[in-house]
Amino acid sequence: MARRGRRYLPATLEAASVLGSQIAAARRELGWTAAELAERVGVSAPVISRLEKGHPTTQIGTVLEAAVLCGVPLFGRDPSNPAALRDLAQAERDRAALLPTRVRQHTVQIDDDF
Repeated sequence: MARRGRRYLPATLEAASVLGSQIAAARRELGWTAAELAERVGVSAPVISRLEKGHPTTQIGTVLEAAVLCGVPLFGRDPSNPAALRDLAQAERDRAALLPTRVRQHTVQIDDDF
């Protein structure tokens, strides 16, 4: 019996495709080949090819590293300004601190006393 691959939501696939296209365009604007970007990221050229095609199985660290190296804005922030991303990360940690640390499923009480 053949194993089926993981299925991703359409929005996930679209986001991976958009980010991959942004990285590919930025890489070309910098005048880098895929092999040059791969060397800078520390991966093989085929990994960069899959990343730029929007394959959702590419490791997120690899994708983010390539985006930062190419100058692709992440989360609406300029990647050349690490303080902006740190500020965003701190704001999200602060927001998460206000939420419950544990989430429990709520059991539904059925009133079957007719």
